[in-house]
Amino acid sequence: MKTTAIYPGTFDPMTLGHADLVERAVRVFDTVIVAIAANPRKEPLFALDQRIDLAREALQHVPNVRIQGFDTLLIDFVRSQRAQVIIRGLRAVSDFEYEFQLAGMNRKLAAEIETLFLVPAEQFANISSTLVREVAALGGDVSAFVPAGVKQALDRVYGQRPSNK
Repeated sequence: MKTTAIYPGTFDPMTLGHADLVERAVRVFDTVIVAIAANPRKEPLFALDQRIDLAREALQHVPNVRIQGFDTLLIDFVRSQRAQVIIRGLRAVSDFEYEFQLAGMNRKLAAEIETLFLVPAEQFANISSTLVREVAALGGDVSAFVPAGVKQALDRVYGQRPSNK
């Protein structure tokens, strides 16, 4: 039986930490679907279509990956894709409590679907989309934290500013 895993998130924007987790996941699962949540409550910087395009560009080198947007309950999306696993990333201990609650709720809603936690490589452990947006908005260089296409998109939104070196 082929195993499909869903890696859900807002990915606003996709970071190198996200890409690292996808690269790890494809070594374990036959197919990984990066499921990009519409999530208008978070007021994303990039529209859903832009986030999908940026993720496709960032992950084009990774085999067995599909990028899809969704605007439903995660469990309903997982079932619609006939996936068996939800992948969640843990960067720090502080992520664990929230992720543990999500996994518990998902288990109550769909006991047949497992949640697997993955940890990114050390160099990506402190990267979050929120921090990347903040640094970019203040004119900082985010090229070490995001794929090139994402950096270009952030530069278009915030404008390129000279650094304060």
